[in-house]
Amino acid sequence: MTIEPAPPVTVTDLTVGGMTCAACVRRVEKKLARLEGVTATVNLATGRARVSHPPHLRPEELVATVEQAGYTAALPAPPRKRERPAEEGSEDVRRERARLLVTALLAVPVLVLSMVPAWQFRNWQWLCFVLAAPVAVWSARPFHLRALRGLRHSTATMDTLVSLGVVASFSWSAYALFLGGAGAPGMRMPFSLLPSAPDGVAHLYLEAAVGVPLFVLAGRFLEARARRGTGAALRSLARLAVREVSVRDGGTERLVAAEELTVGQVFVVRPGERIATDGEVVEGNSAVDLSLVTGESEPVEAGPGSAVVGGAVNAGGLLLVRATAVGADTQLARITRLVTEAQAGKARAQRLADAVAGVFVPVVLALAVTVLGFWLGAGADPQAAITACVAVLVVACPCALGLATPTALMAATGRGAQLGVLVRGPQALEGLQHIDTVVLDKTGTLTSGHMSVIRVTAVPGGLGAEAVLRLAGAVEQGSEHPLGRAVVAYARRTLSGQGPLPDVRDFHAEAGRGVRGRAGGRVVEVLAPEGELPTELTDALRAAEAAAHTPVLVRVDGAAEALIEVGDVLRPGSYRAVDRLRRLGVHPVLATGDREAPARAVAAALGIEEVHARRTPEDKGDLVRRLRERGRRVAVVGDGVNDAAALAGADLGIAMGTGTDVAIGAADVTLVRGDIEALPDAVRLARRTLGTIRVNLLWAFGYNVVTVPLAMVGLLNPMVAAVAMSVSSLLVVGNSLRLRAWQPAPARGRQRVARRDQEGRTR
Repeated sequence: MTIEPAPPVTVTDLTVGGMTCAACVRRVEKKLARLEGVTATVNLATGRARVSHPPHLRPEELVATVEQAGYTAALPAPPRKRERPAEEGSEDVRRERARLLVTALLAVPVLVLSMVPAWQFRNWQWLCFVLAAPVAVWSARPFHLRALRGLRHSTATMDTLVSLGVVASFSWSAYALFLGGAGAPGMRMPFSLLPSAPDGVAHLYLEAAVGVPLFVLAGRFLEARARRGTGAALRSLARLAVREVSVRDGGTERLVAAEELTVGQVFVVRPGERIATDGEVVEGNSAVDLSLVTGESEPVEAGPGSAVVGGAVNAGGLLLVRATAVGADTQLARITRLVTEAQAGKARAQRLADAVAGVFVPVVLALAVTVLGFWLGAGADPQAAITACVAVLVVACPCALGLATPTALMAATGRGAQLGVLVRGPQALEGLQHIDTVVLDKTGTLTSGHMSVIRVTAVPGGLGAEAVLRLAGAVEQGSEHPLGRAVVAYARRTLSGQGPLPDVRDFHAEAGRGVRGRAGGRVVEVLAPEGELPTELTDALRAAEAAAHTPVLVRVDGAAEALIEVGDVLRPGSYRAVDRLRRLGVHPVLATGDREAPARAVAAALGIEEVHARRTPEDKGDLVRRLRERGRRVAVVGDGVNDAAALAGADLGIAMGTGTDVAIGAADVTLVRGDIEALPDAVRLARRTLGTIRVNLLWAFGYNVVTVPLAMVGLLNPMVAAVAMSVSSLLVVGNSLRLRAWQPAPARGRQRVARRDQEGRTR
């Protein structure tokens, strides 16, 4: 059997204008889907469409298709043209604000005179008519235009309902004034929340004709501001990009545009400046603030050989950095790209809401006509029938349905990015909510991934731990062995206040045994433990072997002075992360390619009961498959190439940000800081987000289920209906905005764990 390769697919993003409700989203998606081989996902909150299409379809054809549906469309501007991302659409904002202010100035007198009979002077109704006319025509013009555009394409949207409501209210009021006796001098009209009319005089509904545009415009203006708030995190990431960078070339400096920087060039980062791109420090020492890039709360020390991230702030001295990645390959670009992709997707609940919204407006139109016919058929006053009909048109709100999910996703993915958790899409959030088992790699995930000194045990009455460590570090400076480098690094860090390590003479390294040399006037040997040792060192040796760490013995002038325990240390956050996962109902499993003893030691320290050691990448994949066959919802956390298969085969793949590109590419979630403690925070954020979406959808559906019947039976005034409709959308967006303030668990206990660890290292 021949398997034909899948046809190539191109993904194009479009900026779509003119969408106001979920029905618009449905309409654009259906229009694009009529093109052969095209699928589209449209996001109301971002105003973006992500279109997958065959390569032969040009973007211009996609734009034309969207325009045929009655909306505007364009390709997003290149990054360098977005000089001020925070002000995108500012001209539209100013125009809408002006429209709202003029509408309020004209509408408020009409509302006051219509609702307060005591203020109704002679011929007040004609003044109200003059003020209401520009509101019904000019202020409501966007609704009328979009309704007519929809009519030309045989579709109906939220704007259709608003337009019909305004036209019906104003037309009836004009009829009442000119033909129904309401224009007589001295006419008084009481205000009622229920459909009614004074005896013998046709009722005016000018308050509805101006109130509906006023409250809908106000609601959409506030809603748009709130929606821009949900995308604030993404805009803050965009602001981290540096525009110009000072490049050092042949001893001279010159300013170049950041996008012109190439890999290998050396650039200058002065104190307080942002680092232009990912690179490696070649000269200088400083502290780098990564809080806006990875969420790391504490500044990180950077010196020659240290890797630094573009967008971070140089909080200390001057640095010379060699660029290692530029443009779309930088970590900041990857973070921005992942957040954008996450916000472009749709959760399952949103697809249901969009499907409902697709038929919502036609159903409401049918209900409005039915209500009008029923009231007239039942012998009710025509103006009461029209009031009920207009109330049905105005109160129905598919906007809340369309905003329920995307606003929550925008706020959550943006907040996650600020905290160092990158979620690839809504499906990943849903997966995070439901996981009950997490398979953890050991090296680089629960541990630091490199050799470190864990403990120095000195003989009582001897030279002391610090003196012995200083001598051992000095001798090991000539060694290339990982154990030796770990001892040197620890000695320099711990004894930094005591000056440089002593010079060494007569250095000699013996393969498989250790090193020796003369330092500080003494003969120092750092070698594998052998022979009889003092009781304290014997106990330390047993403890190191039980923990599967490597012990090295330090002899000074032939006497055993100390035992240094070296190993791959647990990350401080691993203890708390595993404990918090367990309390969240997630069962931890350790799967590693390392030996049984180190794996068991790490599991015992963290309280992990299920351990799988000496596992190949294929074994890890089989383990994940068996767990899933037992009904478990499995997440895999890893950082290496050997974890990529398991990451891809799990219900949810989670990569450490310090890991390989292969692992990150196969993952659904990336922990940018490489801190496992961010995982329980990610689970909690996902659960809070999905809970917020459920509340939003419950409100959106419940609001329409309650208010539409009330309007049908005549228990809602059209103006009150307009207020209710606007408030419903604002409540949904406001509820989503609460996610921007979501905080991870407080860091209590972190300092305690770190302090306990440090005290245990040197004694």
